[in-house]
Amino acid sequence: MSQSAPAGEGALTREFLMSGELPRMIARSMPDIRLTTDAERAASLEAMLAERPEHGDGVWVFAYGSLIWNPAIHIAGRRHAQAIGWHRSFCLSATLGRGTPEAPGVMLGLRPTGECPGVVLRVAEEGLYHELDLLWRREMVAEGYIPRWVPVADGEGNALGAAIAFTINADQPSYCGDLPEDEIVHRLATARGRLGTAAEYLFRTRDGLAEMGITDAFLERMAMRVTERLNSIDQ
Repeated sequence: MSQSAPAGEGALTREFLMSGELPRMIARSMPDIRLTTDAERAASLEAMLAERPEHGDGVWVFAYGSLIWNPAIHIAGRRHAQAIGWHRSFCLSATLGRGTPEAPGVMLGLRPTGECPGVVLRVAEEGLYHELDLLWRREMVAEGYIPRWVPVADGEGNALGAAIAFTINADQPSYCGDLPEDEIVHRLATARGRLGTAAEYLFRTRDGLAEMGITDAFLERMAMRVTERLNSIDQ
């Protein structure tokens, strides 16, 4: 039996993604940003599937941010996993969903080197293209990410094969590189956009991992610092 997590990230529901409203919303609010066309997204997805390393009962998708707690696609299962050769980083400036141009937030991307604890989501073979098309409508609406097949392992280090992961595109204008940690904390504690606050994004990612029995020291530290900042703002 397939399942989908409850929609918890503002407007990012299946229905919203299928409606095509997301790119229209971005175009209205950020007229200077270049959006991918339907043909480009389709070609990107087809290229990924052409490079599919394994064929069988579905594919893995690696979740390291909001996909953990709001995938918005039907999944056949999930499990703890690590992306090998990549690490989680707040390196994508957010000026719409969880921030504004005047007070930008910051979101996660996968950057090369290291290991990233996260969750792999199993997308069943039946309906595979439709579910991945929804995923592409969500993650590839602009040019912030580069989809790749990345090696993943379970919590004990045993290889699980390869998973689709949306890695950061460092050659596009929303990439913000190595921000000082104090700046990241400031953005996470203060930014708000159409999908909610940047702090919610951080806390729900941390909590989504915790529900799977996963502790990420980096996210724990950031959550502690953002909580302290929020408390100081409220005083």
